[in-house]
Amino acid sequence: MELLFLGTGAGVPAKSRNVTSIALKLLEERNAIWLFDCGEATQHQILHTSLKPRKIEKIFITHLHGDHIFGLPGFLGSRSFQGGISTLDIYGPPGIKAFVETALSVSETHLQYALNIHEIHQGIVFEDEQFTVEAQLLEHAIPSFGYRIIEKDKQGTLDAEKLKCDGIQPGPIYSRIKNGETIVLDDGRVIHGYEYLGPAKKGKIVTILGDTRHCEAALELAKDANIVVHEATFNEESEQMAFNYFHSTTAQAANTAKQANAKCLCLTHISSRYGKEEWKKLEEEAKQIFAQTILVHDFMEVDIH
Repeated sequence: MELLFLGTGAGVPAKSRNVTSIALKLLEERNAIWLFDCGEATQHQILHTSLKPRKIEKIFITHLHGDHIFGLPGFLGSRSFQGGISTLDIYGPPGIKAFVETALSVSETHLQYALNIHEIHQGIVFEDEQFTVEAQLLEHAIPSFGYRIIEKDKQGTLDAEKLKCDGIQPGPIYSRIKNGETIVLDDGRVIHGYEYLGPAKKGKIVTILGDTRHCEAALELAKDANIVVHEATFNEESEQMAFNYFHSTTAQAANTAKQANAKCLCLTHISSRYGKEEWKKLEEEAKQIFAQTILVHDFMEVDIH
């Protein structure tokens, strides 16, 4: 499981940072990619990576400001033109359906795949046997969501050596044991599958926040997360400006990660007012509060541990 940052800037595209889009790579888990936001030129950014648009199965939109959605119609059309035929689901605030359907209708873009658009509210917005995705409203100028992606605990591995020591040879029975079944052996012994399984492997938690002021909802979404992606539009000296524009500073993002007991913090949505020579200083501001901080840049990939 990895995060690939396709765009890390705020507001408008800049030479050094495109606007927001983040790919959560779940290739080992489900042979798929989830996209979070799709700012202008996201599909151009994808061209510089190994990502395959047809593998993107879900897109989660945090809010409807242009720097987070203007790349969506183009991406949807290109995915179809490039042979994407599998179903695509979009999750986002009320209004996302009208935006997408109007853009596709007016441009007469006809998709060759099923598109499901889910206008969400707070709570669980997706769940299957592998993952749960929870959304909460943050504090921004328009409705802006943060997402908490929870990987469900994985079953422990089968202890094949213990099975052999107990005289249970490999075969179809191993699958039943791994499923935790209670089995009567040919010799009359009764065994319980759970006795031959190692401890369950704890699932990972990924928190991806939309634009927001420092708020309680962000803390709840980030609680005990393996990684938190938090906007840091402004430096720590610009707290009043951040508040006025419904954004966060580097220090506020770091405090959220620290208070939430997160393992790692990624700072993104960096204002273009800060040139490359200032990026290290922005990162250090956050590290003074939360040491495991990374100020990300376009095309950076971060493993989730």
